[in-house]
Amino acid sequence: MAGEKRWDEKYLDKIVEKMIDTVQHSKDEIFRIGEQSRQEQDCLLRELEEVKWLTVRVIEEVDQLEVKARQARRRLSEVSQHFSSHSEQDIREAYEVAHEMHMKLAMVREQEKQLRLRRDELERRLASLIQIIERSDHLVGQITVVLNYLNSDFRQVSEIIEGAKQKQEFGLKIIEAQEEERRRLSREIHDGPAQLLAHVLLRSDLVEKVMKDRGTEAAIAEIRDFRKMVRSALSEVRRIIYDLRPMALDDLGLVPTLKKYLQTTEEYNKGVHISFVHMGEETRLPSRMEVAVFRLVQESVQNALKHAEASQIDVKMEVTCRELLVSVKDNGKGFDPSVKKENAFGLIGMRERVELLGGTLTIRSTIGGGTIVFIRVPIDRSVLETANKEERKS
Repeated sequence: MAGEKRWDEKYLDKIVEKMIDTVQHSKDEIFRIGEQSRQEQDCLLRELEEVKWLTVRVIEEVDQLEVKARQARRRLSEVSQHFSSHSEQDIREAYEVAHEMHMKLAMVREQEKQLRLRRDELERRLASLIQIIERSDHLVGQITVVLNYLNSDFRQVSEIIEGAKQKQEFGLKIIEAQEEERRRLSREIHDGPAQLLAHVLLRSDLVEKVMKDRGTEAAIAEIRDFRKMVRSALSEVRRIIYDLRPMALDDLGLVPTLKKYLQTTEEYNKGVHISFVHMGEETRLPSRMEVAVFRLVQESVQNALKHAEASQIDVKMEVTCRELLVSVKDNGKGFDPSVKKENAFGLIGMRERVELLGGTLTIRSTIGGGTIVFIRVPIDRSVLETANKEERKS
């Protein structure tokens, strides 16, 4: 049995190493895509500037030719009206000049049309490249988080999970979760900031045109809309960053961060009311405990929103001298806890987090009667005092 346990751990380590290599290779590929896109973006920007410059020159030429064409037409009209008082040579010259001006104007207008089409095509390609660059940057950052996890926390899984089969399933699920997180981030970036930034790029050129065509007031209104779009893009970026890891968790602690997270979640989910009650002393906990508890509450709330379709979620937390107690209650559709669901890795991950802290996780639910998640984590007072001393020093 001892030999079998050692073999299982070595087998899991090989899986982890392969996962790390695969993820690292994916990170390098995405980074290369981003760099290639930046190089192409630079080339397109230079070409776009040149096309815009040529367009301005052609427009000036069109204006000049239109003046000359009008003069030639007036001259031809005068000659035609006083046909008898002009020589045949005068009539021929007036006709040829008018015809030549007409042909030149048509050619230059066609050139202007082609330049405008090329400019629009370059702007569309640039907008697409901006999306790719933004998505690649976010994905590289996300993969870096995954790599850090694989190189640190995940290497301890073999000491916690019993049996090679469960280890393999857990490892493979992490890969699936990683890919799902990539897809989620990709969708959020594509549908949110990337689209808004691409639209901002196009609207930035529109402001100048509106100023020329419709005047200052219309341009100011366009700038106001432009500013709203930038704010919206910034808000989306901040939300995505906050979802990855709230910086307030390190700076302010668990309670203020939970309050902010639950308030933000309520704002993003219209029609859902989320309450938060904290009892006991508001003290700093060890960093690993604060992160784990925050993720547990986050997972419970997201389950209530996505799976239970709840409209009311109540979160309570109490810190006593010996333990941390957390409950998350919702009025959703509930489920039967006695029925085991396949691939319920979300609950498995939550239990793993609680067990790593030496605590317990209890779930009570009935179909149509909502769900309550109880989390109980013991607190080592000596560790807690050390954490608070370090917090006061910082």
